[in-house]
Amino acid sequence: MGPGEGRSWGRGRPVRITSNAEQLNDLLRLVRGAQLADEAVRALPSKEHLHNYEMDLQKIKVVEIRATELDLSVAELDHEIWNYVPAVKIARYWSGELAPPLRHAEARLISTPSALLIRFEATQNEPLIVCPTPETKTKTIGLWDRDVCEIFIAPNAAEPNCYFEFEAAPTGEWVDLAIRLNEETRETDWDFRSGMTTAARVEANKILIAMRIPWTAQIPKPSIGDEWLGNLCRCIGEGEERGYLAWQPTYTDKANFHVPEVFGTLRFSELIYPPARD
Repeated sequence: MGPGEGRSWGRGRPVRITSNAEQLNDLLRLVRGAQLADEAVRALPSKEHLHNYEMDLQKIKVVEIRATELDLSVAELDHEIWNYVPAVKIARYWSGELAPPLRHAEARLISTPSALLIRFEATQNEPLIVCPTPETKTKTIGLWDRDVCEIFIAPNAAEPNCYFEFEAAPTGEWVDLAIRLNEETRETDWDFRSGMTTAARVEANKILIAMRIPWTAQIPKPSIGDEWLGNLCRCIGEGEERGYLAWQPTYTDKANFHVPEVFGTLRFSELIYPPARD
Protein backbone atom coordinates (compact mmCIF):
# COMPACT_ATOMS: atom_id res chain seq x y z
CA MET A 1 0.00 0.00 0.00
CA GLY A 2 1.17 3.53 -0.76
CA PRO A 3 1.40 6.44 1.67
CA GLY A 4 -1.91 7.44 3.22
CA GLU A 5 -3.61 4.16 2.36
CA GLY A 6 -4.83 1.29 4.50
CA ARG A 7 -7.56 -1.28 4.99
CA SER A 8 -10.52 -1.70 7.28
CA TRP A 9 -12.40 -4.96 7.70
CA GLY A 10 -16.19 -4.83 7.56
CA ARG A 11 -19.13 -6.54 5.85
CA GLY A 12 -16.82 -9.20 4.46
CA ARG A 13 -14.80 -6.88 2.21
CA PRO A 14 -11.83 -4.54 2.62
CA VAL A 15 -12.52 -0.79 2.52
CA ARG A 16 -9.63 1.36 1.36
CA ILE A 17 -8.66 4.50 3.27
CA THR A 18 -7.33 7.33 1.12
CA SER A 19 -6.65 10.99 1.74
CA ASN A 20 -9.94 11.84 0.03
CA ALA A 21 -12.09 13.53 2.70
CA GLU A 22 -15.41 12.24 1.36
CA GLN A 23 -14.22 8.62 1.30
CA LEU A 24 -12.75 8.96 4.80
CA ASN A 25 -16.03 10.34 6.16
CA ASP A 26 -17.92 7.44 4.59
CA LEU A 27 -15.51 5.02 6.23
CA LEU A 28 -15.89 6.66 9.63
CA ARG A 29 -19.68 6.44 9.40
CA LEU A 30 -19.35 2.73 8.69
CA VAL A 31 -16.81 1.89 11.37
CA ARG A 32 -18.44 3.98 14.10
CA GLY A 33 -21.45 1.67 14.11
CA ALA A 34 -21.11 -0.59 17.15
CA GLN A 35 -22.85 -3.39 15.28
CA LEU A 36 -20.26 -3.31 12.52
CA ALA A 37 -17.42 -3.37 15.03
CA ASP A 38 -18.94 -6.41 16.76
CA GLU A 39 -19.52 -8.16 13.44
CA ALA A 40 -15.91 -7.52 12.47
CA VAL A 41 -14.56 -9.05 15.65
CA ARG A 42 -16.88 -12.07 15.42
CA ALA A 43 -15.74 -12.69 11.86
CA LEU A 44 -12.04 -12.61 12.61
CA PRO A 45 -10.79 -16.17 12.14
CA SER A 46 -7.26 -15.69 13.46
CA LYS A 47 -4.93 -13.58 15.59
CA GLU A 48 -3.48 -12.19 12.36
CA HIS A 49 -6.86 -10.80 11.34
CA LEU A 50 -7.40 -9.41 14.85
CA HIS A 51 -4.06 -7.63 14.52
CA ASN A 52 -5.17 -6.15 11.18
CA TYR A 53 -8.42 -4.96 12.78
CA GLU A 54 -6.50 -3.33 15.64
CA MET A 55 -4.19 -1.53 13.21
CA ASP A 56 -7.17 -0.28 11.18
CA LEU A 57 -8.76 1.18 14.31
CA GLN A 58 -5.42 2.85 15.02
CA LYS A 59 -5.41 4.54 11.62
CA ILE A 60 -8.85 6.08 12.12
CA LYS A 61 -8.20 7.15 15.73
CA VAL A 62 -10.68 4.81 17.42
CA VAL A 63 -10.32 2.77 20.61
CA GLU A 64 -12.90 0.05 21.20
CA ILE A 65 -13.85 -0.17 24.90
CA ARG A 66 -15.63 -3.48 25.35
CA ALA A 67 -18.41 -3.76 27.92
CA THR A 68 -18.95 -6.77 30.16
CA GLU A 69 -21.21 -7.71 33.06
CA LEU A 70 -18.18 -9.24 34.78
CA ASP A 71 -17.07 -6.92 37.59
CA LEU A 72 -13.36 -7.44 37.03
CA SER A 73 -10.82 -6.62 39.74
CA VAL A 74 -7.85 -4.41 38.90
CA ALA A 75 -5.58 -7.19 40.16
CA GLU A 76 -6.80 -9.71 37.56
CA LEU A 77 -4.01 -8.95 35.12
CA ASP A 78 -4.12 -12.42 33.56
CA HIS A 79 -7.87 -12.93 33.24
CA GLU A 80 -8.74 -14.42 29.86
CA ILE A 81 -11.19 -11.62 29.12
CA TRP A 82 -8.24 -9.43 28.12
CA ASN A 83 -7.64 -11.77 25.16
CA TYR A 84 -11.01 -10.75 23.67
CA VAL A 85 -10.33 -7.01 23.68
CA PRO A 86 -8.60 -5.21 20.76
CA ALA A 87 -5.18 -3.81 21.65
CA VAL A 88 -4.25 -0.17 21.15
CA LYS A 89 -0.66 0.21 19.93
CA ILE A 90 1.50 2.89 21.55
CA ALA A 91 4.47 2.99 19.23
CA ARG A 92 5.26 6.61 18.35
CA TYR A 93 6.85 9.48 20.19
CA TRP A 94 4.79 12.63 20.75
CA SER A 95 6.52 14.07 17.65
CA GLY A 96 5.12 11.33 15.41
CA GLU A 97 8.49 9.61 15.03
CA LEU A 98 8.34 5.83 15.35
CA ALA A 99 9.89 4.72 18.65
CA PRO A 100 12.22 1.71 18.87
CA PRO A 101 10.25 -1.55 19.24
CA LEU A 102 11.89 -2.14 22.64
CA ARG A 103 9.93 0.89 23.92
CA HIS A 104 6.54 -0.02 22.48
CA ALA A 105 3.46 -0.66 24.59
CA GLU A 106 -0.15 -1.58 24.05
CA ALA A 107 -3.33 -0.97 26.03
CA ARG A 108 -6.66 -2.75 26.34
CA LEU A 109 -9.78 -1.18 27.83
CA ILE A 110 -12.87 -2.74 29.40
CA SER A 111 -16.07 -1.18 30.74
CA THR A 112 -17.50 -3.11 33.72
CA PRO A 113 -20.69 -2.44 35.71
CA SER A 114 -18.72 -0.34 38.20
CA ALA A 115 -15.60 0.99 36.50
CA LEU A 116 -13.35 1.55 33.50
CA LEU A 117 -10.35 -0.80 33.46
CA ILE A 118 -7.20 -0.24 31.44
CA ARG A 119 -4.35 -2.75 31.16
CA PHE A 120 -1.02 -1.67 29.71
CA GLU A 121 1.54 -4.22 28.54
CA ALA A 122 4.92 -2.68 27.76
CA THR A 123 8.29 -3.94 26.62
CA GLN A 124 10.97 -3.16 29.21
CA ASN A 125 14.61 -3.74 28.32
CA GLU A 126 16.20 -0.78 30.09
CA PRO A 127 16.55 0.16 33.76
CA LEU A 128 13.29 1.16 35.42
CA ILE A 129 13.03 4.79 36.49
CA VAL A 130 10.96 4.43 39.66
CA CYS A 131 10.87 5.54 43.28
CA PRO A 132 12.82 3.20 45.60
CA THR A 133 10.26 3.81 48.38
CA PRO A 134 6.89 4.02 46.61
CA GLU A 135 3.74 5.33 48.29
CA THR A 136 0.59 3.74 46.92
CA LYS A 137 -2.04 4.88 49.42
CA THR A 138 -2.12 8.46 48.17
CA LYS A 139 -1.52 10.10 44.81
CA THR A 140 2.06 10.89 43.81
CA ILE A 141 2.44 14.39 42.39
CA GLY A 142 5.31 14.47 39.91
CA LEU A 143 4.90 10.81 38.97
CA TRP A 144 5.17 11.89 35.33
CA ASP A 145 8.92 12.36 35.80
CA ARG A 146 9.36 8.57 36.17
CA ASP A 147 8.34 5.52 34.14
CA VAL A 148 4.55 5.65 33.82
CA CYS A 149 1.63 4.72 31.63
CA GLU A 150 -1.13 7.29 31.21
CA ILE A 151 -4.66 7.72 29.95
CA PHE A 152 -6.40 11.01 29.24
CA ILE A 153 -10.21 10.93 28.99
CA ALA A 154 -12.76 13.60 28.10
CA PRO A 155 -16.21 12.10 28.83
CA ASN A 156 -17.98 15.02 27.14
CA ALA A 157 -16.79 15.06 23.55
CA ALA A 158 -18.35 18.50 23.13
CA GLU A 159 -15.95 19.85 25.77
CA PRO A 160 -12.57 18.24 25.00
CA ASN A 161 -10.74 20.94 26.99
CA CYS A 162 -12.25 19.51 30.19
CA TYR A 163 -10.58 16.15 30.75
CA PHE A 164 -9.01 13.82 33.30
CA GLU A 165 -5.47 12.50 33.51
CA PHE A 166 -4.62 9.15 35.14
CA GLU A 167 -1.13 7.74 35.56
CA ALA A 168 0.28 4.55 37.06
CA ALA A 169 3.84 3.34 37.56
CA PRO A 170 5.39 -0.16 37.64
CA THR A 171 5.55 0.30 41.43
CA GLY A 172 1.77 0.70 41.69
CA GLU A 173 2.05 4.44 42.38
CA TRP A 174 -0.65 6.58 40.81
CA VAL A 175 -1.98 10.07 40.26
CA ASP A 176 -5.38 11.36 39.15
CA LEU A 177 -6.05 14.93 38.03
CA ALA A 178 -8.98 16.94 36.68
CA ILE A 179 -7.93 19.50 34.07
CA ARG A 180 -9.45 22.43 32.23
CA LEU A 181 -7.57 24.08 29.38
CA ASN A 182 -8.31 27.73 28.86
CA GLU A 183 -7.11 29.91 26.03
CA GLU A 184 -3.77 30.66 27.67
CA THR A 185 -3.71 28.64 30.90
CA ARG A 186 -4.18 25.12 32.21
CA GLU A 187 -6.18 24.74 35.42
CA THR A 188 -5.44 21.56 37.39
CA ASP A 189 -7.49 20.24 40.30
CA TRP A 190 -4.70 18.66 42.35
CA ASP A 191 -7.22 17.51 44.99
CA PHE A 192 -9.43 15.61 42.54
CA ARG A 193 -10.35 12.18 43.94
CA SER A 194 -11.48 9.62 41.41
CA GLY A 195 -11.16 6.57 43.64
CA MET A 196 -8.80 4.94 41.14
CA THR A 197 -6.81 1.84 42.10
CA THR A 198 -3.87 0.19 40.39
CA ALA A 199 -1.99 -3.08 40.03
CA ALA A 200 1.38 -3.76 38.45
CA ARG A 201 3.82 -6.56 37.78
CA VAL A 202 7.39 -6.44 36.50
CA GLU A 203 8.54 -9.46 34.49
CA ALA A 204 11.59 -10.26 32.42
CA ASN A 205 11.60 -7.73 29.58
CA LYS A 206 7.98 -6.71 30.22
CA ILE A 207 5.78 -4.75 32.61
CA LEU A 208 2.03 -4.98 33.19
CA ILE A 209 0.16 -2.01 34.66
CA ALA A 210 -3.58 -1.83 35.29
CA MET A 211 -5.86 0.99 36.39
CA ARG A 212 -9.42 0.84 37.67
CA ILE A 213 -11.37 4.11 37.44
CA PRO A 214 -14.82 3.84 39.08
CA TRP A 215 -17.91 5.42 37.59
CA THR A 216 -18.83 8.61 39.45
CA ALA A 217 -20.80 11.81 38.92
CA GLN A 218 -17.78 13.33 37.16
CA ILE A 219 -16.99 10.19 35.16
CA PRO A 220 -20.44 8.62 34.63
CA LYS A 221 -21.01 5.11 33.38
CA PRO A 222 -21.43 5.26 29.59
CA SER A 223 -24.01 3.49 27.47
CA ILE A 224 -23.25 1.21 24.55
CA GLY A 225 -22.54 3.42 21.56
CA ASP A 226 -21.31 6.41 23.55
CA GLU A 227 -18.11 8.04 22.35
CA TRP A 228 -15.63 9.90 24.53
CA LEU A 229 -12.28 11.42 23.59
CA GLY A 230 -8.84 10.56 24.94
CA ASN A 231 -5.26 9.48 24.50
CA LEU A 232 -2.99 6.71 25.78
CA CYS A 233 0.65 7.39 26.58
CA ARG A 234 3.87 5.96 28.00
CA CYS A 235 6.92 7.70 29.52
CA ILE A 236 10.16 5.71 29.74
CA GLY A 237 13.82 6.41 30.49
CA GLU A 238 15.54 9.54 31.77
CA GLY A 239 17.67 12.45 30.67
CA GLU A 240 18.26 12.97 26.98
CA GLU A 241 17.12 9.39 26.30
CA ARG A 242 13.72 9.86 27.93
CA GLY A 243 10.90 8.83 25.64
CA TYR A 244 7.34 10.18 25.52
CA LEU A 245 5.15 7.81 23.50
CA ALA A 246 1.51 8.40 22.56
CA TRP A 247 -1.22 6.49 20.76
CA GLN A 248 -2.12 9.80 19.13
CA PRO A 249 1.03 11.95 18.69
CA THR A 250 0.59 15.60 19.60
CA TYR A 251 3.20 17.01 17.17
CA THR A 252 4.14 19.81 19.58
CA ASP A 253 7.54 21.53 19.59
CA LYS A 254 8.35 19.93 22.95
CA ALA A 255 6.95 16.79 24.57
CA ASN A 256 3.41 17.61 25.69
CA PHE A 257 0.42 15.29 26.05
CA HIS A 258 -2.04 18.07 26.98
CA VAL A 259 -3.35 18.60 23.45
CA PRO A 260 -7.03 17.57 23.35
CA GLU A 261 -7.24 18.61 19.70
CA VAL A 262 -5.52 15.34 18.79
CA PHE A 263 -7.47 13.08 21.17
CA GLY A 264 -8.84 9.98 19.50
CA THR A 265 -12.31 8.45 19.91
CA LEU A 266 -13.06 6.11 22.80
CA ARG A 267 -16.08 4.09 21.66
CA PHE A 268 -18.04 1.93 24.11
CA SER A 269 -19.31 -1.28 22.53
CA GLU A 270 -20.44 -4.74 23.53
CA LEU A 271 -18.21 -7.64 24.44
CA ILE A 272 -19.18 -11.26 23.86
CA TYR A 273 -17.97 -12.87 27.08
CA PRO A 274 -17.60 -15.58 28.16
CA PRO A 275 -16.87 -16.98 24.68
CA ALA A 276 -18.84 -19.91 23.33
CA ARG A 277 -17.38 -23.28 24.26
CA ASP A 278 -17.37 -26.35 22.02
